[in-house]
Amino acid sequence: MKISKKNLPFIGLSSLVLLTSSFATAAEMSGMDHSSMDMSGDMSGMNHSGMDMSGMDHSGMDMSGDMSGMDHSSMDMSGDMSGMDHSGMDMSGDMSGMDHSGMDMSGMDHGSMDMSGMQGGQPPADARSPDYSNGVPYGQYGKPMMMGSMPLWGVSVDDLGYQFDEDQINFEATGWYGTDSNRIRLRTEGSAQTKDDKEIDSLSSLAYWKPLSIFWNGEAGVAYDTENDNAAVMAGIVGTAPYFIETDARAYLYTDGQLRLDLGAEYEWRLDQHWVVIPEVGLTAFSKDDHDNGITKGFNEMEAEVRLTYETFSRQLAPYVGVSYETALGKARGQRRQEDESVDSSSLTAGVKFWF
Repeated sequence: MKISKKNLPFIGLSSLVLLTSSFATAAEMSGMDHSSMDMSGDMSGMNHSGMDMSGMDHSGMDMSGDMSGMDHSSMDMSGDMSGMDHSGMDMSGDMSGMDHSGMDMSGMDHGSMDMSGMQGGQPPADARSPDYSNGVPYGQYGKPMMMGSMPLWGVSVDDLGYQFDEDQINFEATGWYGTDSNRIRLRTEGSAQTKDDKEIDSLSSLAYWKPLSIFWNGEAGVAYDTENDNAAVMAGIVGTAPYFIETDARAYLYTDGQLRLDLGAEYEWRLDQHWVVIPEVGLTAFSKDDHDNGITKGFNEMEAEVRLTYETFSRQLAPYVGVSYETALGKARGQRRQEDESVDSSSLTAGVKFWF
């Protein structure tokens, strides 16, 4: 096709006019104010894929309508939008279907936008029940209970053995009922003679038990001593000392004003999964003399025993053999000599300890 040269100036002039018009239109749109635009209608079919919104002001736009079908995936918002103000935009409408996957909004300021209609926000006050059941019933077994809050019971017999030389049976047992933080404990210890008058000497107590710290527990209650035939108020502390030494200290205040202090320590030296060596020592002291019951002021006696035990049935049953030793201390030694009683004694022992 042959173009006449005389038409070229006209074509060039037309192109220049079109180009100038395009620039003017773009400049006019960059300064447009959309603050009073009403976009509350149905814009579900609108396509904004090619819109340049770098200089637009949306502070007063009403976008409460249905915009679920709007596609903003190809909108070019990469320009400088730091000056755009969306503080007054109302976006409370349904925008659940809007696709903004390709929008670059890194420079936009949405500090005051009202987005109360969108998903999220603060949950209602009754969104979750305090017990986390969310209204679902617990069923036929009722509300579940944590193991630490469940009342349980147990019986522990730490010593039930026979002393051959002394010809007597020694016993020490504890029963309890309660939780990990509050318990009632019934404890008894003593000896029963197997010859002559078969006398039974025991010290029994009923106490309230509560943890004081990680390793120590406290006890407080009442007690009765058959040897003195007297009642007492009891308080004590029981726990684990450093190096895993089981320690107990109990004080008894009798009705006649006598104060008794019992101290004990025990250690378990485990040889393997079943064999255990248990050394044990105990001290007894009184606050004043009581010659009718063979008691002197200060430390009266010390008892020591070493046992070799064999734990069976998940360590719930442990027969043992051992050696026990008992000696008088302080003024009690002289008083026993005056009454023709032995000051020191030792004996072979055999017995069993168990719990359930």
